Amino acid sequence: MAKRRPTTEITRCPWAKGGDYIEYHDAEWGVPVHDDRLLFEFLILEGAQAGLSWATILKKRGNYRKAFDGFDSALVAKYGKKKQASLMSDAGIVRNRLKIESASPGEYPCNQRGSFRCCHDKACARLVRSQRPRAFTSLRLPQTNSEPQR
Repeated sequence: MAKRRPTTEITRCPWAKGGDYIEYHDAEWGVPVHDDRLLFEFLILEGAQAGLSWATILKKRGNYRKAFDGFDSALVAKYGKKKQASLMSDAGIVRNRLKIESASPGEYPCNQRGSFRCCHDKACARLVRSQRPRAFTSLRLPQTNSEPQR
């Protein structure tokens, strides 16, 4: 019997098409984040993505890093109207006034407590606890077409 050669190809989700998506999928998607700067980066990028495709934001990610001082929340917290106006004229990012204004870390209660990670970890723990079934009988199993719906 011939030995099977290990495959080097990664099995990817169907949505991971194209360079930026593939790189994001393989290196970051589904990976827990514990770094405050990276959590802040994702907060900004997710906010910018609202109503747009994630591919659009991934293409602009490098521009966002430059425009938002490497996602240093202490520096971004000091942004005034002048800096916000310069961001509005930056063609490398999504130029939406509300999205730019919402990027201030002072807008996030987590940062007021000193850490995005602390708040994120607490929120995730609450989410896991709230989604945990109380009893095995409370689990809903998928219905097949041949079974009647309850």
